[in-house]
Amino acid sequence: MMQPTGSSQTPNRLAKEASFYLRQHAGNPVQWYPWGAEALARAKEEDKPVLLSIGYSACHWCHVMAHESFENNEIAAIMNEQFINVKVDRQERPDLDDIYQKAVQVFTGRSGGWPLTMFLTPDQEPFYGGTYFPPVPRFNLPGFSDVLRGVIEAYRHHRDEVTKNVERVRSGLRRVGDPSPSDTALSEDLLTRAAQELEQLFDPVHGGFGEGPKFPTVPPLSVMLRHAEHTHNEEIRGKVFLQLRTMAAGGMYDHLGGGFHRYSVDGQWMVPHFEKMLYDNAQLVRIYLDGWRLTKDERFRRVVEETLEYVRRELTHPDGAFYAAQDADSEGQEGKFFVWTPGEITSILGANLGREFCRLYGVVEQGNFDGRNVLHRLHALDSSAEEQEQSEALLRPMRAKVLAARERRPKPQRDEHILTGWNAMMAVAYVDAYYAFGEKSYLAAAEKALTFLVDYAVVEGRVYRTVVAGQGRINGYLDDAAWLAAGLLDAFEATSHRWYLDQARAVADGILNHFWDAEKGGCFFTRHDHEPLVQRMKSGTDSAVPSGNAVAAHVFLRLFSFTREERYYGVAGDILRLFQGQMARNAYGYSSLLCVLDWYVSHPKDIVIVGNRGNPVTEALLSTVHRRFLPNRTILVVEETARSGDGDLPLAVGKSGMNGGPAAYVCHGQSCSLPTTEPKQLDRLL
Repeated sequence: MMQPTGSSQTPNRLAKEASFYLRQHAGNPVQWYPWGAEALARAKEEDKPVLLSIGYSACHWCHVMAHESFENNEIAAIMNEQFINVKVDRQERPDLDDIYQKAVQVFTGRSGGWPLTMFLTPDQEPFYGGTYFPPVPRFNLPGFSDVLRGVIEAYRHHRDEVTKNVERVRSGLRRVGDPSPSDTALSEDLLTRAAQELEQLFDPVHGGFGEGPKFPTVPPLSVMLRHAEHTHNEEIRGKVFLQLRTMAAGGMYDHLGGGFHRYSVDGQWMVPHFEKMLYDNAQLVRIYLDGWRLTKDERFRRVVEETLEYVRRELTHPDGAFYAAQDADSEGQEGKFFVWTPGEITSILGANLGREFCRLYGVVEQGNFDGRNVLHRLHALDSSAEEQEQSEALLRPMRAKVLAARERRPKPQRDEHILTGWNAMMAVAYVDAYYAFGEKSYLAAAEKALTFLVDYAVVEGRVYRTVVAGQGRINGYLDDAAWLAAGLLDAFEATSHRWYLDQARAVADGILNHFWDAEKGGCFFTRHDHEPLVQRMKSGTDSAVPSGNAVAAHVFLRLFSFTREERYYGVAGDILRLFQGQMARNAYGYSSLLCVLDWYVSHPKDIVIVGNRGNPVTEALLSTVHRRFLPNRTILVVEETARSGDGDLPLAVGKSGMNGGPAAYVCHGQSCSLPTTEPKQLDRLL
């Protein structure tokens, strides 16, 4: 793959940027600028269009376009003569990425992607764009040099067409970025219709949505599981389990090292796009935990444990934070680190064990990916649980040997961004795994990451997007603040340490102070003091990560459960009403908000356990809660030894242990059950 200065060119303006992705392009012959006032001022001064290229360091096709076009002297000469060229790291600037991804959808009628290639007026207004362009015409795409000439021709001689395109995009951005609230009452009918819509879109053979490429998008699966729980619909629940089992058996999952790749290029979850993203794995850990809670399927448990081990081994900073991603490429080739030939396997395991490993993992001479093999177990999906356990016992020691051999290969580059929102997402996943399995190292990992974020990513109440060399940098976005608050609330529930709740409330109140739209409700993606952009977006749509408005609304509802402060409940309802129309029209894109709607209309179970942590009865009661699929619940453990702390929370008032020992209460709305000391009785109350 590219190195930061892999050319003999004098480094351009990107050489001193903090982003590794930007520094990867410092040696290009293109005269790149980072996004900022200097580039935009020069575009205005010289009346040149801005060529905006957005990508990230683990993106395979970003590397391809860089090699083919940005390192091409002839193409670079056109870019330098006719355009002001700006390179953006989408992981640092998701605000820009969101705006211009939505713009490219207007131009192409399709979803966007990376690399994103946009052409802007000097006033940041997009008038043409696409994603990857080859250097010469192929893949039914025009050559990039032809695109450049066509764009400059339009800009110089057909300004009326440019103006029409600008107006078309401006109208589209206003439509999606500035919704108006609905006055229709919120009800669970919306969730029911959404689940039915998702069921129609679902692939009944392989799982997932659509034909391929397939993304492991989690929120729609969560909507389906919630609906199935309410309606006792085993068919819908079975569809979700089908997808989880198929993804775990396919090449999407790294059978040697754990963790999931970005997406499958086919409809069977066989061949992946090989980059591994922190946010994907955080979300997938949680949906596999839901699957385990509902089935106690050991394969789901192994996926969780192996994925978290991958994160610990490959994506964990020495101080406990998490790195952003692992590249798709190594040694200049996509997937080379992850694929195998039969000969390589037998050289590691010997002829007999090697043949058995190849049989069980589908490794064949002709290969399934460019003459080599992505490991998979799709052919074993119909095996019984007993047969799968027998195969697992045989494969486990063989996998360890093959993994050890793979570790000697040159590894894909690691993107060492420490991104606040993504870190908090992974901390949430670790807490959830601690809940389910009781593994204390998972809770320790979550606490360490969250403490890192509070220490370095929050300065005088301002949440920053990323941490570099111990310093917060770049204004944080709604996602960063909302996920940080969510992670802190999870840590409070898991530990009863009041500090976490206080920090969560401070971050949540910061969202209301700095992101909230006092006129229409809902949260903007950027702070009130953020730099002016072509459109200030307020979106409820899920992207590769859940909608920030959905995460924030969920945080507010959880805070209401603990504090009974009506303002939190009110703003959560305002967010849901703001996006109610979009939820009704697009269940897939608004699934995270639909999950919050489920909480809002069904009301959560508020579970209070009075008793000291470590007491066997307390732990048995907690285990009963945490091993159940309870998507709409809060849990408060009030330790008798620290009653003066959590005991003043409204949820804890009037509750005490029984006969000097721990007791549990289950509250719903304004009524609570009688206390119980028996896990079986608690299970019935749940």
